[in-house]
Amino acid sequence: MIAIKEATKRFLDTNVLDHITLTIKRGDKIALMGPNGAGKTTLVRTILGFYHLDMGEVRVEGFDPVKNRVEVLKRTSFIPQTPPPIKLSLNELMEYVSKSSHITPKSIMQEASRMDLDISKHLAKPFFKLSGGMKQKMLIAIALAKRSDLLIFDEPTANLDPKAREKFYALLQEMPDSATTIYVTHRIEEVEPLVNRKIYMDLGKVIEDERV
Repeated sequence: MIAIKEATKRFLDTNVLDHITLTIKRGDKIALMGPNGAGKTTLVRTILGFYHLDMGEVRVEGFDPVKNRVEVLKRTSFIPQTPPPIKLSLNELMEYVSKSSHITPKSIMQEASRMDLDISKHLAKPFFKLSGGMKQKMLIAIALAKRSDLLIFDEPTANLDPKAREKFYALLQEMPDSATTIYVTHRIEEVEPLVNRKIYMDLGKVIEDERV
């Protein structure tokens, strides 16, 4: 599903990604780990087409994430570590997602309800005015409703309380075996039951890559 070859990205003369080569197959469930500054988020953002590489290449189902970004994002659900400051109301946000990703607002509301978030009470409220936990639940609801082939979660439970974390991971256990999932996490104990591969990064390099 994802082919990464000699991927190198520099910021201020430092290789944040240092000649990374990886193959991620359909159905891989990956815990992507490493200290802050290891290059995890940069790698994820490169897969999503946010960054141009200085050297090497990335392909997602054969598509270049920069040149064919619409095709890549159409196949992908992404939850960032920090929710973006979206000014749209929840109603407007669901309409936008519905048109761009061909999922219904009803399906988003159903997934939100499974995370104990009642959207109906907040439809007119701007997304950026929600609490951190509510924002994260909304992003999770959108990601799960999309039913993507590729899901990328960058510290998805950072703003969730323990009960909400349990619900989130319970929902992920329902994901089909064919879905490819990448968890950027410092909480390996939380995702360990969900993964079949662990990748550890440091200083822009892949230090360990093992199947479990």
